[in-house]
Amino acid sequence: MQAITSIEELERHYGTPAQASLIKVARRMTPTYRAWIARSRLCILSTVGPEGTDASPRGDDGPVVREIDPGTLTLPDWKGNNRIDSLRNIVRDPRVSLMFLVPGSDNVVRVNGTAQVTADQALCDSFARDGKSPRTVILIAIEEVYSQCARALMRSRAWKDGDQSEGLPTTGDMLAEMSQGTIDGAAYDAEWPGRAKESLW
Repeated sequence: MQAITSIEELERHYGTPAQASLIKVARRMTPTYRAWIARSRLCILSTVGPEGTDASPRGDDGPVVREIDPGTLTLPDWKGNNRIDSLRNIVRDPRVSLMFLVPGSDNVVRVNGTAQVTADQALCDSFARDGKSPRTVILIAIEEVYSQCARALMRSRAWKDGDQSEGLPTTGDMLAEMSQGTIDGAAYDAEWPGRAKESLW
């Protein structure tokens, strides 16, 4: 199997981009992009660093990001597993991409830009809930915002076929496998709902 190694060769396999795919790119938030992103409670944050790439789901029970101004978004870093892969990457390479999803919509809105991590107390506290604040907030300077072609979600029927999780390996199954049985996967799974409920924020 021979890899394609030049842009010219790659472009020979594809036609000319449609006008709509070119004019849709904005450099700042617009009314329609703002309304769409405000409905998104889930996004995928992609970063890059010396060890490689990382894509991390980010979710909230309201808008997943907050707009400071038309060129800047904020994303609170709520409690996770403390690996901080995304944050490590941003500190060393500020390039980020975000993919915003809304259940039921086959459209996706994407933001590309640069980011920085801040522990500014006032900003962190502005996201406070139930007396808890994120330890840091990611500031994203928008370079591009645009809608993504809907075909991938249409093909996958991601929102149309209901719950498809039955029979999937659990996180406990994966941990038991990776630890070669030294972690009790069933116990992990049994304890997880209670632990998660106490540590969402």
